[in-house]
Amino acid sequence: MNKLEVAKLYKIIKKRYGNFDASLQAVEEDLDMLKDIPYDTAQSNVRQHIMTSDFPPKISQIRGRLGEQLERERMRKQTQELIHEMDASRLKAVPPPSGLKEALYARLNIQH
Repeated sequence: MNKLEVAKLYKIIKKRYGNFDASLQAVEEDLDMLKDIPYDTAQSNVRQHIMTSDFPPKISQIRGRLGEQLERERMRKQTQELIHEMDASRLKAVPPPSGLKEALYARLNIQH
C-alpha cells in the first residue's frame, strides 16, 4: 500500500472506531509496516475485523496472514532455486578418474 491507501483505510477504521488514531502522523508511522500488503487484502482484513471485534484493529490484524504467506512464498522460491542448482550440478558431475582412489590410498599408506 502507499500512503494514500493507508490514509483511506484508516478513515474507514476511524468511522467505525472513534478512538482510532487516523492522523497523518499515524499513517506515516505505520506505512512502513503496511507497504508490502495489497490494499484490497488490507481492506478485506479490516472489514472482517469490523464485523467481529469491538476494538480497533492493530497492524497485525490489518496485515492478516498475508505477511506469513509472502514469507512462505519467498522461502518456497528460494528452495526451488536451490533444488534447481543441485540438479544442474548433478548433471555436470562426473565420476573420478579410474585409479584415483588406489593412488590416494597408496599415498596415504592405507591398505585396501
